[in-house]
Amino acid sequence: QVQLVESGGGLVQPGESLRLSCAASGSGFNFMGWYRQAPGKQRDLVASITLGGSPRYADSVKGHFTISRDNAVNTVYLQMSNLKPEDTAVYYCNAHFAWSVTQYWGQGTQVTVSS
Repeated sequence: QVQLVESGGGLVQPGESLRLSCAASGSGFNFMGWYRQAPGKQRDLVASITLGGSPRYADSVKGHFTISRDNAVNTVYLQMSNLKPEDTAVYYCNAHFAWSVTQYWGQGTQVTVSS
């Protein structure tokens, strides 16, 4: 049973930074990433990263979010800088293997950007 455990969410002011972490109980995921869901909206991809370290970003976060992963400890990170109120959402960690349709999800962590 794969488990993804997120940490690092919280309340910050506009312009501040936050780093999310997601530790997986499994290893070797071809893709790990972060999605977010704001109230009343669908869950959208924020950033993803391959096993080899190639990142991909949603246009809305390019230049102020950075995704990384440490395969030695099966953890993916999301460094969020210059946060804006529109970044407010529940952030979910995601992991999956290229050869499987099964998606693994974390429980979600709330990020609130407000003055």
